[in-house]
Amino acid sequence: MLLSLAKEAIEKSTSDVERIKFSKEDGKEIIADLHIHSRFSRATSKNTTLPLLAKYARIKGISLLGTGDISHEKWLAEIRENLKEKNDSGIYYYSDEKGEFPFMLTGEISLVFTLGGKGRRVHLIYFAPNLETVEKINKYLDTKGRRDYDGRPIFNISCEEFVKQMMLINNKIEVIPAHIWTPWFGTFGSKSGFDSLKEAFGSQYENIHGIETGMSSDPEMNWKIKELEEKAILSFSDSHSYWPWRLGREATIFSLKEGENISYNLIINQIRSRTFKSTIETDPGYGIYHYDGHRDCNFSCSPKQTKEINGLCPVCKKPLTIGVENRVEALANHDGIPSNAKPFHKLLPLHELIAFHLRTKIGSKRIEPIYEKLIEKFGNEFNILLKIDKNVIATELAKDKLEGLADLIIDNRIANLKVKPGYDGKYGELVSKEIVSQKKLV
Repeated sequence: MLLSLAKEAIEKSTSDVERIKFSKEDGKEIIADLHIHSRFSRATSKNTTLPLLAKYARIKGISLLGTGDISHEKWLAEIRENLKEKNDSGIYYYSDEKGEFPFMLTGEISLVFTLGGKGRRVHLIYFAPNLETVEKINKYLDTKGRRDYDGRPIFNISCEEFVKQMMLINNKIEVIPAHIWTPWFGTFGSKSGFDSLKEAFGSQYENIHGIETGMSSDPEMNWKIKELEEKAILSFSDSHSYWPWRLGREATIFSLKEGENISYNLIINQIRSRTFKSTIETDPGYGIYHYDGHRDCNFSCSPKQTKEINGLCPVCKKPLTIGVENRVEALANHDGIPSNAKPFHKLLPLHELIAFHLRTKIGSKRIEPIYEKLIEKFGNEFNILLKIDKNVIATELAKDKLEGLADLIIDNRIANLKVKPGYDGKYGELVSKEIVSQKKLV
């Protein structure tokens, strides 16, 4: 495996880089995507079902998936019907002819409230240890409003109050700021967020053990915030469909020692003790809020350029939507690699690479024969993106005269691809290889 770090981190001293090498400890990796949505959330695939999620999670190479949307009763009914807990583990299994696939009970909530004289809109994800706890959470939410209209319901509750109530219900509930830098709904977002976790969560700060980077930031960007040294830097996809170019595009890799079984407590303990192995990230430029800009005006720019134009769109003359890179720079108060930093892979989905090679769109039917043949040969997508020897990949793809795709897969593995940054709700675009001087760690 190769450690993907951006240029600045690579230029740090060898001892710093060596300190965050991928471990080669014995045991099994658990690639977990614990932030997804059902078809009952807005702007999601209306075909999403638990069987389809399990099917495509296997194809992707995910080994543990969040259910998403545990506040929605119709989705909960499907969870109860299709998933069965084993041995009070807090892990619920879907069973079919291919075997069992594990899920963990997860949800997301949208909090809209006023604090410090400012309107706040914050998304939080939360994990529950069992269905009994989910029922208690939902009973509490029912005292605050409705849950039936969306898988990610909106409530007038502060971040501090929500976490406090969760801890009163069950201190094994895990609450994590979702896509923490997103302008509109991130805890640190430029539109309605906070300047620190302590400001956002007040007395409940110590009960926040980790944050989710979101696609528009990566761990290296989050290393610039001093208070995050005390928190786990996690990544999940926030997928709104079951397709493998969305599902698992970001994930966290936990470890399972020989003789251990997956359990809710194992996952939560590794988050709280920051002993998980690593994360999988997209290039932050791939995210929809990395740069500043106006989507409707087809204009984007870097933070430096934003300052030069006084934050105003040159097309419509209105204030730009300030993206994640700009916001990180505004709050940055730390240099270097933290002592507890985790390694991370920086990857684009395989569909994105095939689409770029074929000069087509990511949903094109031309992609599927190539993708399916690779999956049949190598087992799952993460095997292809991370593990299969480059010479084996090159030999296989050469049979179909796809040598250029083999090069893309390996360049993707070592973060040697260039992405035109996304902005104001528009995804970034893969544009070419980027020749960078980068230390490769095996």
